[in-house]
Amino acid sequence: MRSIRCASRRSGRGVLCFDEVDSTNDVAMGSARMDDSDGLVITAESQRAGRGRQGRRWLSAGGEGLLFSILLLDNARLLPHEAVTIAAGVAAAEGIDESCGLACRLKWPNDVQLEGAKAAGVLVETRNRGGDKAVTVVGIGINVYSTPRLGPGDRPATHLGRWAPAPERIDLLRHILRRMDFWVARIADGRFDALHDAWVGRCGMIHDRIRVVSGGAEYVGRVIDVSPLEGLVLACDNGRHVRLPAAASTVI
Repeated sequence: MRSIRCASRRSGRGVLCFDEVDSTNDVAMGSARMDDSDGLVITAESQRAGRGRQGRRWLSAGGEGLLFSILLLDNARLLPHEAVTIAAGVAAAEGIDESCGLACRLKWPNDVQLEGAKAAGVLVETRNRGGDKAVTVVGIGINVYSTPRLGPGDRPATHLGRWAPAPERIDLLRHILRRMDFWVARIADGRFDALHDAWVGRCGMIHDRIRVVSGGAEYVGRVIDVSPLEGLVLACDNGRHVRLPAAASTVI
């Protein structure tokens, strides 16, 4: 394990780097017991049990990707799960663009894409600390130098080095943490309009007809909007408008 420094006000005030862990999200969550751990970032060269949303595995060859988690300790009302998920996707896309000169797109709820293939993913997990206090962990995995081998049914994936000279991973991490710091501050202040516009400006799903499973039910309809507080806004084929939260939803 070693530490690095990032010029951030909150996200990345401290960074711990491991060769291998089960999951950077788990290490970050366990670190919430430490004093002054708000903003701590955990990185690892590889994960034995890395995971994505809905229990999926996140695969990355050792040293080939950027795997990290950000620990945020705050009042639960100040960092809504939906808004943090949206912010993490935007921050990852902006950081990649700044460090690689690319133009990432976003697919709700958590995919960062290049030419329709997934280059990065986000997993936000929250636990209650008692009362109105919450532990929020933002996990981000990026394919930097290679693409993991896909299994049956996996969606197309890609890596940054296919589209541009891949950056140094520490430089990429710094860019993303600065952007995450920017968006987390605005969420905590209740300023969501710019976050909404930044997401929608990168989203190619608006007006698309899609099928979503959420909370055990299936919805089919046209995407109207993506809200930082309410999730995907869908005009269903049956005439209903529904709002589907990222944590419980999957586009199929």
